Amino acid sequence: MADSVFFCPLSHEGILAVRGSDAGKFLQGQLTCNINYLSLEHASLGARCMVKGRMQSSFRILPEGNGYLLAMASELLDAQLADLKKYAVFSKATLTDESAAWARFGLHGGDAALQALGLDVPPAAGSTARHDGLIAIAVSAGRVELWAPADSAASVRQALAAALPEGSLNDWLLGQIRAGIGQVMGPTRELFIPQMINLQAVDGVSFKKGCYTGQEIVARMQYLGKLKRRQYRLALDQQAIPAPGAEIFSPTHGSSVGEVVIAASSGTGCELLAVLSAEAVEDDNLHLGSLEGPRLQVLTLPYELDRDREIQR
Repeated sequence: MADSVFFCPLSHEGILAVRGSDAGKFLQGQLTCNINYLSLEHASLGARCMVKGRMQSSFRILPEGNGYLLAMASELLDAQLADLKKYAVFSKATLTDESAAWARFGLHGGDAALQALGLDVPPAAGSTARHDGLIAIAVSAGRVELWAPADSAASVRQALAAALPEGSLNDWLLGQIRAGIGQVMGPTRELFIPQMINLQAVDGVSFKKGCYTGQEIVARMQYLGKLKRRQYRLALDQQAIPAPGAEIFSPTHGSSVGEVVIAASSGTGCELLAVLSAEAVEDDNLHLGSLEGPRLQVLTLPYELDRDREIQR
């Protein structure tokens, strides 16, 4: 169903809220994305890194009310909340879990459903439309996240069901994989730097914003380093879906050469994003789980890595 129109609840993520007069200033010193680029009409991807540049979380962030909302994998939320609170003690910023305050839906090909709810269709990734408390965020071609306050969730779901068939979270994640948008999950917390999941290629890293936690490592990799491991899209001819963090091996190299980022069923098999050694990808001899595991096929991504363009953000 990933290539058909559908909607589904986004039940795999929670929402961390940062509110208060210092919320923007506080987050600007903590996140890879530029808070100054956010507005009521624009959201962004981003990440929060540890000092060594490894991501503790990745998320979609948008301004709302007197602060900002960050949607991230649910299993990351408590640890990320606790870590950020350590840095917020001297700021007029309050951090809370607002997962219960919002219902979120993924829409594929849902333009008519959005318009029926009074929302304009956001035109490009990151674009945001708002109406009567609802927030629609374009995330990739034909795909929109719809955020609804909890007290209107039932009526919004009813309206979506009247206009679209209901799909599964797997269908939504398959679209995310085909869009090349990686994500930190529980097993991959503090495993990757942002460039390893191509976050800079999808506008999740700003190289003009100044200092933030982990910035020195991230910037050095972009300007001076040669990234030896990065995210690729792959296919697998098996029904079992590998978990995030599952290892990928190369018999040519005789060792593990990377890890799964996210994976989803494609009907006949599964597709996944994985962080891999560039040398191993060139050898085209990749196997899941062990040196003798099922073989993986490298697929294309819908974008090109372009350092000159990326550093302009």
